[in-house]
Amino acid sequence: MRPRLLVVGDLVEDVVVWLSGPVRQGTDTPSVTTRSRGGSAANVAVAAAPYVTTRLLCSVGDDPGGDLLVEQVRRTGVEVLAARTGRTGTIVVLVAPDGERSFLTDRGAAGELDALPAGALGEVDHVHLPLYGLDRDRTGATLRNLLLSSPVSVSLDASSTAVLERLDDLDSLVSRSRPTVLFANAQEARLLPWPMLETDVVVKDGARATTVHGADGGVRTYRPQPVDGVRDTTGAGDAFAAGWLSARLAGLGEEQCADRAHALAVAVLQHPGAGQGVT
Repeated sequence: MRPRLLVVGDLVEDVVVWLSGPVRQGTDTPSVTTRSRGGSAANVAVAAAPYVTTRLLCSVGDDPGGDLLVEQVRRTGVEVLAARTGRTGTIVVLVAPDGERSFLTDRGAAGELDALPAGALGEVDHVHLPLYGLDRDRTGATLRNLLLSSPVSVSLDASSTAVLERLDDLDSLVSRSRPTVLFANAQEARLLPWPMLETDVVVKDGARATTVHGADGGVRTYRPQPVDGVRDTTGAGDAFAAGWLSARLAGLGEEQCADRAHALAVAVLQHPGAGQGVT
């Protein structure tokens, strides 16, 4: 039987804007705009689906945009448990020519998950939560309860420096939930509550080596293959987490986890956003 992964958090629409250069205040900046399925949790679920049985728990708008996003994720083989309320969230992703991103975030219904639906944790081997979902809203309260009471192992993704700066109880959440893995990029790692006992902290650093600060006290590095022509890093971290977790749940070794994580991350670097267009 394939391992079973539950990913909990956001499913939103990404409006990805490839900028030709710096935004020119008060006038036009040529750009290319693409609409794409987004949300860190949805990105992880879709990327992991070819390898593990995957379920996505989320909250999306009770509107045509929500219908479209849920159907798109289901077509990838992910089981979707979606609360439907309000309006679907949208994130505007401004992508500079070097691939770096800035986000204008309107989570909409993604922040309004009041309770876990019946059966959400049924037949699940592992739960993954991006910290976006733990922000100070209805979803955050629901997911805190899940994180601290999960009957199976959990993993976290640091998500963003802005989220980490808002989570004043992160130290307590990590120490009490004891995630098996916590993913972060190099900037996010500086804001984490070190040391983290019983947790493998996997620190990504773009084209540079990934560093694993092991729960066993060891520090190991894994270098990705060089990539030419990176245009958009949106969703690369989510794909990385999906690769790592799916390999780990299958019982593969750490080097194989890193290999799959790097391969899935590379696969999203050449096109707009983490998903295919939704219109």
